[in-house]
Amino acid sequence: MGIQLNARQSTMLAMGVGLLLWPAPSAVAAGQRLEKHFAVKGRPVVVIHNVADGRIEVKSSKNSAVDIIASQASDKINFEVEQVADRIDVTASVTDAAARPLELAANLQLTVPEETELQLKTENGLIYVEQVMGDMTLESVAGEVHLKEVSGYIIVKTTGGSLTCTQCAGKLDFNSISGGAQVLQPALTNVNLRTMTGNILFDGDFVRTGLYTMKSGTGTVEVRFSGTDSFDLNARTATGTVDNRAESYLRPDSHGIRHTASKWARGFFGTFGQGLAKVELSSYSGTIRIQKRD
Repeated sequence: MGIQLNARQSTMLAMGVGLLLWPAPSAVAAGQRLEKHFAVKGRPVVVIHNVADGRIEVKSSKNSAVDIIASQASDKINFEVEQVADRIDVTASVTDAAARPLELAANLQLTVPEETELQLKTENGLIYVEQVMGDMTLESVAGEVHLKEVSGYIIVKTTGGSLTCTQCAGKLDFNSISGGAQVLQPALTNVNLRTMTGNILFDGDFVRTGLYTMKSGTGTVEVRFSGTDSFDLNARTATGTVDNRAESYLRPDSHGIRHTASKWARGFFGTFGQGLAKVELSSYSGTIRIQKRD
């Protein structure tokens, strides 16, 4: 079925701006699958705002194109897609305020060039990104965020969703109310993890001269390091516990910096190796655990 363009849309196409509304609410059948292909040049930017419940999956390829596959459970959701030069915008909107939760399931699967910037928002669905190099901002209310072999300046914001970041490189900023974070086998030079009630696990190497800050109000903050690491450690808690299982490996701070307890009733300061990276761990009433991997 052909798409009819009005005068304004025809003018926009002539100027290099493509607008595709896909599909109109009345034209969608339950379980419909939609596929779109957009040629791009250079480093594209992909922006997705999914108000529905569903998965957003992004993987990379060697092609200079953004391919999108969308599937939805009902005709209660409308997808609007717009291409402006090398920016692709995808927005899902609910067309029936009385729709049941099961009718608001919509999944998006994207293939993008290896170097792509991402801005992804969803309500309750999983966000999964693999092998994409570029700055990205990922936001979810209750859905989880899984990242694998991505690099860039990575910003993740959730209300209750958790983050799993495996073999990530670059800079990572995670902020959540009740969600937790697991950072596994990273090559990150700058890490800032903050959650009010969730747990934090950092299991990997500290890059020399890297900066690492991990804070949880009531949850557990756990760090596992290797024998080749080099870092200064500052672990503090107000009413919680410092579980230092690496005491025999850590020596007193070798840089002569004076530390004051202030409001923190319990704390530990130490150095491993030459103390090249800086690691700061804090929890108000939770547990801070430090251990060396075998």
